[in-house]
Amino acid sequence: MTRLRRLRRTEPLRDLVRETELTPKHLVQPVFITAGEGVREPIASMPGMERLSISEAVAEVTEIAAAGIRAVLLFGIPASKDEVGSEAYDDEGVVQMAVRALKEAHPEVVVITDVCLCEYTSHGHCGIVREAPHPRTRSGGDAEMVVDNDLTIELLAKTAISHAAAGADAVAPSDMMDGRVGAIRAQLDDEGHSSVPIIAYSAKYASAFYGPFREAAGSTPEFGDRRGYQMDPANGDEAIREAKLDLEEGADVVMVKPALPYLDVIRRVKDATGAPLAAYHVGGEYSMLKAAAANGWIDERAAAMESLTSIRRAGADMIITYFAKDAAAWLMRGRA
Repeated sequence: MTRLRRLRRTEPLRDLVRETELTPKHLVQPVFITAGEGVREPIASMPGMERLSISEAVAEVTEIAAAGIRAVLLFGIPASKDEVGSEAYDDEGVVQMAVRALKEAHPEVVVITDVCLCEYTSHGHCGIVREAPHPRTRSGGDAEMVVDNDLTIELLAKTAISHAAAGADAVAPSDMMDGRVGAIRAQLDDEGHSSVPIIAYSAKYASAFYGPFREAAGSTPEFGDRRGYQMDPANGDEAIREAKLDLEEGADVVMVKPALPYLDVIRRVKDATGAPLAAYHVGGEYSMLKAAAANGWIDERAAAMESLTSIRRAGADMIITYFAKDAAAWLMRGRA
């Protein structure tokens, strides 16, 4: 009789047959950049995370890099917001200035920038909004506010160019507008940034797990929701179509977001495309583990590492997670 448990008896034996590798090089640490000087502002719904001014972000990335993390993802929180998200594509915006500072201080760290308008718009949506006839009316009468897809992608491309010009190593459009990857790729190529890769949020679901991020970035929509442009959680086949479209338009990496509720989608997208795949372990996933650990209900380290390993096992090549810095330290201590 074959007894598989023989290979589980000791840690060295388990190490010899371990199928899934998780190391610091697989992790990407999100960083929230805010206006001001010397700012370290705790994010209540995301214990352990802070909004950082540029100088503080440089210091934080020093620690992140020392932990073995090779990449960070920047989100900007501007001093002011308006209806068109103009600070997103301002060459002197918080992200653009942070990119320059981080690349000067840490040229070895891969700096990825989020390309979206939601953190910069006064209404909290991911693009420019306009009035349109309500779908339940044939003409005139009731109207609703909708995101203008085509106008939005022009500003997204402009944002990506400003990030690339500042020195970003990669840009990551997270808006879910149709055609934005192609528009950004064309604009990058036309303006001399053909070497800058695009990490596309290809399957970004309209998820209940984004609440902590929206609190952190002040990006909760003032009206309506994002179900008109983010994906229905019930759909899996659509994720395959979205990923393939993004690759056809010039994406270098595709992404599934969130991660844990969509492990099946991660596996399916990886199998269907064979492309480099990122998964975003989002704020709600992080905060649930933090809250349960704070109450003594789970072992934070064990639960976090199990979660991240499951995302890798499902097929993710890189994991964007708020646990990145801690997980890297846990991994390094485990090898000592």
